[in-house]
Amino acid sequence: MGKQIIGIDIGGTKVKIGLLDVQGNIHSKWDINTNISNNGAFIVDDIWESILSKSVIKNNQEILGIGIGAPGFVDAKTGIVHEAVNIGWENFELGRRFNEKTNLPVFVENDANLAALGENWKGAGGLVNDLIVVTLGTGVGSGIVSNGEVIQGVNGTAGEIGHIIVDPHGRLCNCGRIGCLDTIASANGIVRYAENVILKNPTGELAKMYQKNNKITSKDIFILASQDNEDCVQIIDWVADALGIAFANAATILNPSKILIGGGLSKAGDIFLNKIKKSFLKYSLTRIGEATQLDFAELENDAGITGAAYLVYKKLQKNDDCSTVMNN
Repeated sequence: MGKQIIGIDIGGTKVKIGLLDVQGNIHSKWDINTNISNNGAFIVDDIWESILSKSVIKNNQEILGIGIGAPGFVDAKTGIVHEAVNIGWENFELGRRFNEKTNLPVFVENDANLAALGENWKGAGGLVNDLIVVTLGTGVGSGIVSNGEVIQGVNGTAGEIGHIIVDPHGRLCNCGRIGCLDTIASANGIVRYAENVILKNPTGELAKMYQKNNKITSKDIFILASQDNEDCVQIIDWVADALGIAFANAATILNPSKILIGGGLSKAGDIFLNKIKKSFLKYSLTRIGEATQLDFAELENDAGITGAAYLVYKKLQKNDDCSTVMNN
């Protein structure tokens, strides 16, 4: 089977783990619950114990290295997660702790950046030089690839498209600012908008679905929109318009060949995608709009571990001896 790479994608509820080869083929994958007790102090131990318990490796000589995607603000040069609110990490030395535990080269990146690398390597990206990947789920995540390299910025905060302001008079975002894309195009944002619609139209189909299920979800809204429910069509149009504005602004800076959309909301299908494309073309510079392909991502839950493996492979291929690499 040859040399292998361990790819790890740490999320707020689950940790995805995979064993991949240098071609990006996944030979084994599984997940464990994210143990956020004691501010995530046991996550590293839990992951390594899970890997050892699976008996997927016989000894460390089989493993080229470990790639890890973590949520929040990550310094890829030091392997430190400066802030991951959902887990409880603050200035957490993830790279060092994994190296001490495993005695293997360890590389750490933001999880959305790794998803972008994975999607570009083995998914819909096709190894283009300039790419934006946006995940629409509970929140809006994103990663940007420029000249084949993921953009990190001066302190690991580059590419936060979810925090482009698209409505200066909109809702308060978790980041403390007003009207970020995350407040509109996330599943939570869509539901909040729908709840306002229900208050204004308490006898409509949306209100009836809420009363029946005692809740409303973004999936419910897309289903009703596909049935030409006027309220829900307006909600989806509003979301697509906000995405088009944000994508056009980001594309003005990067001029990417592709913008890929992943996450749970990507399952809304071509009607949603076409609305986003229409909005993007309306707001983008003509040359940029004509050159940029919008499409759905392909790898879904495997994007993170695939990107983690790609990160290890490329770093070791370059024989990079920066402080991110924790060598034997």
